[in-house]
Amino acid sequence: MRLHEKTDILGGDVSTSTDVFAVTDKAASKIGALARREGRPDAILRVRVTAGGCSGFHYDLAYADAPAADDVVIDAAGGVRVVIDPHSMPILQGSTLDLDEALIGGGLRVRNPQAVHECACGESFSV
Repeated sequence: MRLHEKTDILGGDVSTSTDVFAVTDKAASKIGALARREGRPDAILRVRVTAGGCSGFHYDLAYADAPAADDVVIDAAGGVRVVIDPHSMPILQGSTLDLDEALIGGGLRVRNPQAVHECACGESFSV
């Protein structure tokens, strides 16, 4: 698995990626800013896939105090780290964590090429 690789994706936004997951610089910047606002010196965001939602699965994004021993750790821009558990990794493979800057419905978004259907709510998907 490659870490710290720079790749030009999504219209020129540089990202940090592994073979299986990418984080855009815009997303990393937002993760870091929100972590600082919450008083977290280390910006570690856990991305999980859980069963539920309208379409079968949904993404769970939450700050973590530290990675678990079996997590995949992606070192993103600005010292931000994204961690993914081994159960979620197969569903997230090839995905990109990006920042949607729309005024309505914007925020961190997982762009998952394996998702064959996304619910209109924007919170759930199926593979």
